[in-house]
Amino acid sequence: MNANANRACHHCGEPLPSQPVIATLDGQSHPFCCAGCSGAAQWISDAGLGNYYELRTAPAGQVGEDVVDFSSWDRDDLLQDHVHAVAGGREITVLSDGMHCAACAWLIDRALRRDPGVIEISANAVTGRIRIAWDPTRIALSKLLQQIAALGYRTYLSGGQALEQARRSERNRWLLRMGIAGLGMMQAMMFAGSLYLDTHHEMPVATRDFFRWLTLMVSSPVVFYSGWPFISGMLRELRARRLGMDTLIASATLMAYGASVIETIRGGPHVWFDAAVMFVFFLLAARMLEQRARNVASAQVDALARARPVIAVREATDGTREAVPVAALRVDDIVRVAAGDVVPADSILLDTDASFEEALLTGEATPVRKHAGANVFAGTVCREHPARLHVRSVGADTRLSQLARMVEQAQAHRPPLARLADRIAGWFVLALLLAAVVIWLAWRVHDPSRAFEVTLALLVISCPCALSLSIPAALAVAHGTLARAGVLPLRADALETLAGVTDVVFDKTGTLSDGRPRRGSVEAFDGFDSAHALRIAAALERDSGHPLQHVFADIGDAPHASNVQAVPGAGIQGDVDGVNWRLGHAHYACAGDDDGHLWLGYVDGNRVRGVARFGVQESARPEAAAAIAALRAQGLRLHLSSGDAHAAVMRFGEALGVDDVHARQTPEQKLAFVRGLQAQGRRVAMVGDGLNDAPVLAGADVSLALADGAALAQRAADLVVSHPSLMRIPESVALARRTRTIIKQNLAWAVGYNLLALPLAAAGMVTPWLAALGMALSSLIVTVNALRLTQSQQTATQASPTMLTTAAIARTS
Repeated sequence: MNANANRACHHCGEPLPSQPVIATLDGQSHPFCCAGCSGAAQWISDAGLGNYYELRTAPAGQVGEDVVDFSSWDRDDLLQDHVHAVAGGREITVLSDGMHCAACAWLIDRALRRDPGVIEISANAVTGRIRIAWDPTRIALSKLLQQIAALGYRTYLSGGQALEQARRSERNRWLLRMGIAGLGMMQAMMFAGSLYLDTHHEMPVATRDFFRWLTLMVSSPVVFYSGWPFISGMLRELRARRLGMDTLIASATLMAYGASVIETIRGGPHVWFDAAVMFVFFLLAARMLEQRARNVASAQVDALARARPVIAVREATDGTREAVPVAALRVDDIVRVAAGDVVPADSILLDTDASFEEALLTGEATPVRKHAGANVFAGTVCREHPARLHVRSVGADTRLSQLARMVEQAQAHRPPLARLADRIAGWFVLALLLAAVVIWLAWRVHDPSRAFEVTLALLVISCPCALSLSIPAALAVAHGTLARAGVLPLRADALETLAGVTDVVFDKTGTLSDGRPRRGSVEAFDGFDSAHALRIAAALERDSGHPLQHVFADIGDAPHASNVQAVPGAGIQGDVDGVNWRLGHAHYACAGDDDGHLWLGYVDGNRVRGVARFGVQESARPEAAAAIAALRAQGLRLHLSSGDAHAAVMRFGEALGVDDVHARQTPEQKLAFVRGLQAQGRRVAMVGDGLNDAPVLAGADVSLALADGAALAQRAADLVVSHPSLMRIPESVALARRTRTIIKQNLAWAVGYNLLALPLAAAGMVTPWLAALGMALSSLIVTVNALRLTQSQQTATQASPTMLTTAAIARTS
């Protein structure tokens, strides 16, 4: 095979460098992006596992040439919360980002099983988990992890052994319940079929009773074990003095089972065990499918766990180093991060430049080159060579932990529409119970032998499961789909509001622009030295978080500035060498007319004297024009509101095709503009990133903050766009509209189903087992309909799953 025939690495699928590594495997030449991938492929071939390349449906992770040191993973004190004893050794569960298909899991399983020290290995490509049981007297855990890394699968600690054990136990319990319900349903239906086929009542009574007692035996575990989640849910609802789905489900199931037991004992004409077990089985299936939909969103927690290292190397004052748990780090500690290791805490880079891969935080796989003094965030991966860091934030104060809290808050809140559906379902249950009493009384008069059967069918078929699931299922899938695309909803009703917006207002700097302004001309006045002006400006901007901070990042000999404050919509001010300086718009820094330049001035009594001005240039984001065009194609009216000079804002508006442009806007004026649109009956979405955008973000109907913006802006926003592409905004609008459509479809189906099913059941035209089937199918239909949102978003964008954690953390301080 010619190396030039395939411009992707044979192992990991990454683009090839100009001088790829060529290796011969099984008589064929293959190109590789690095020696690490070449070595992994050679090992796979030598181990007789070459079928991996034929079986896989996606490439492996890139191995790289960094040598990762896993020796700290052999320390008991660091892993005590993650390892537990098993027969013959120990067991640990780790997470991996690189497993994309079943072949990846197969390869890890086969590779590790070859080692005699491995007791058991289980790799799951769906959950990204690798469970390893090993004998520490025969092989060290670090050796096994090194072997996994050599295949291109980097491992991370999961959320702790107790959490993993609880998660696994809960999943196994649900699977066991489902299995018992399925087997019980099949057996009960087989026995019930025999009884139903006896249409001429020729079966001996002893045989009939024998089948009934067998059905009782197989139905009991289904009702009381498999159906326990519904029974316990009913008890909770009754203790809370409210009626819900579980009350109706459990009461109908127990009624069918209890009446069947009585009829079996007394030899009555009818039993309904089949309806009870079918009810439980199909509802369990619907609930597990609903949980799958919800897990799309909660999978963010696993991605956050991947970004958390377990061990840090701390440097003592005498220069010695020690491996400590990350929880032991404190502010102002000095840590060493080896190439390939994860940064343990938010820090400042010391000494030399270094590169950090921020894929888990920003979605961008290309390492970012950082200079000494730059901020480095927990969860990023050090590349090329080791780095020395000064810890600034640890634990819950890191941006990584802040995103975890944002995720938890977003998942804990229920939007008003979902709460309304729950209230409607509660009243519906009460009305249905009253209707059941009336129907039972009516049938007692009309045909007493069928009164119970008809009432049971009514209760079963009219259970409002589909109504209660119609909104939560769609929102859960939509939130998870947004998260995978790099958009994190922070407000419960954000998606609902976004679907109805008519206008979108954009900020310019850092939002439509690339956020990387460049310094142009430098002019000094009244004999002031331009080099000194640059140093003062650099001192004011340093650590300010101001959008123009990077304009002066190359000025290395800047003095110290104190009392630095940002003035929204104007600039910043601070004291340098005892003088109060201002940097910003001309009207603020020199009491002049704004001319599109950045001015530097100092306060002289009651006056502000300008001493220098700087030309600042910025470019639009590469995808800004496409995002604007996509939003316009969706029928939205677009506006540009910026605090910058008129000429710069007009130039941006013309270049991107935004006709309604507003320049020199203070935060108050931006908010007033949005209020004016709302007064016209418009529903406004605001997109911004700066400190001065916080008021208008809070005042808009729905707001989106870019993750690389100010923390205050993110706290005021309804959604944080963590992916660096603005195309996520029109995609979010499209998903919100599709979600609204799905919810309407689900509600229409739920209401229509009940309107049709109630009369049929009340008229005695539906048997209990058929009612159970119809009710369960209605719940399955709304859940499957909601899951279509995942497929539609995958068609719109092929966002990486790792982006779901992305930069809402990385840049939320």
